[in-house]
Amino acid sequence: MDYQIILKKMSGIIGKKVGMTSIFSADGRNVACTLIEAGPCVVTQVKNVETDGYNAVQLAYGERKEKNTPKPLIGHFKKAGTTPKQKVVEFREFRVEFDGQVDLGATVKAGEVFVEGDFVDAIGTSKGKGFQGVVKRHGFGGVGGQTHGQHNRQRHPGSIGACSWPSRVFKGMRMAGRTGGDRVKVLNLRVLKVYPEQNLLLVSGSVPGPKNSYVILEK
Repeated sequence: MDYQIILKKMSGIIGKKVGMTSIFSADGRNVACTLIEAGPCVVTQVKNVETDGYNAVQLAYGERKEKNTPKPLIGHFKKAGTTPKQKVVEFREFRVEFDGQVDLGATVKAGEVFVEGDFVDAIGTSKGKGFQGVVKRHGFGGVGGQTHGQHNRQRHPGSIGACSWPSRVFKGMRMAGRTGGDRVKVLNLRVLKVYPEQNLLLVSGSVPGPKNSYVILEK
């Protein structure tokens, strides 16, 4: 099977969020979109059913200093004939056509995996907001006006339970706490533009995380 055809069926790639912009669609609508540097990624391990119990391809992306890399990982990357990488992700859901066809140390680029019109899922780590109250964290509306004895309680959480029964706070009660910094997956983002020379993708909508954060794109 032709190697380029195999790459078209690759289930995902690792990238980095560059930033957001907007473009005009064919019907004149202003569409918000995110620019992602997707790849080039290096195949650092190919797993199969015989040796590992399942089929998977491990990709690595982003340069990393060798002095800051553990020695077991240095040996792992040298086996693939590449320099130490910052981000390593395993993609399991690829088709059986990949079995025995993906070479160790091969390079996977954005233009070889995605075409315009594809729908992708973007996985990233959302921005950390620190310790936030219930209005920002859960969208509480506050207590309203300052009538009926209300005083300085506009953004307070209110009652969290009764006294005599159940005499406790139920699990899952929405309260103030640390917000953001979570793994978030955004589904069905359309690939609007592909720039194969720069390994750039332009996808519709927003992608979780700040600029220069790592993003996993899945078909």
